[in-house]
Amino acid sequence: MGKMIELTAGDGHKLGAYRAEPKGKPRGALIVVQEIFGVNSHIRSVADGYAADGYLAIAPAFFDRVERGLDIGYAPADMERGRAFIPKMQWDKAMQDAAAARDDVKSAGKVGIVGYCWGGTVSWMSASRLAGIAAAITYYGGGITANSGEKPKCPVMCHWGEMDQGIPLEGVKKFLGEHPEVTSFTYPAGHAFNRDVGSSYHADSAKLARTRSLDFLRKHVG
Repeated sequence: MGKMIELTAGDGHKLGAYRAEPKGKPRGALIVVQEIFGVNSHIRSVADGYAADGYLAIAPAFFDRVERGLDIGYAPADMERGRAFIPKMQWDKAMQDAAAARDDVKSAGKVGIVGYCWGGTVSWMSASRLAGIAAAITYYGGGITANSGEKPKCPVMCHWGEMDQGIPLEGVKKFLGEHPEVTSFTYPAGHAFNRDVGSSYHADSAKLARTRSLDFLRKHVG
């Protein structure tokens, strides 16, 4: 459904992005933020899914800052490789890349952002630091609780796995105590329950979270 394009960030950095267009007039636009595995087939399928729901979806290749065209799987070696990118990323650069994606799709109307894993934290940071975002959705963003001092400027919805060993629920509860304005849901699942590839997938939780996310987008984006 979509195709790879090239974006230019404010500092001149060029990055790839997967852009999926809906049939007919878009309801609005949505930035889809990758996990640690790059803009791989799963993230492209997520963007395609939101395009099928009427949104102009774009998934920027944030890790192009370190390695261009990253597209890896979920084997233990891939996990280790993907995690190594996180400390190499800088929030100001990530916001510039997100802004480039926003500018590419803003002609479609209001712009939302949804992120998964590392991308969930990007979505949270974008809600505070990136102008022109109408709504932000986060899925199991591991760095959110460590960045709870951010002050979102748009509505935020968070999805968490109750059995996520990497994101203790005590930290989530503390975060929500600091941010009562955030809409939050937990699910009887572990980390990456939305990823329909591999053993982490929890179909019922993924379906419910997606229904809630679409309702949230309908309300705040279009």
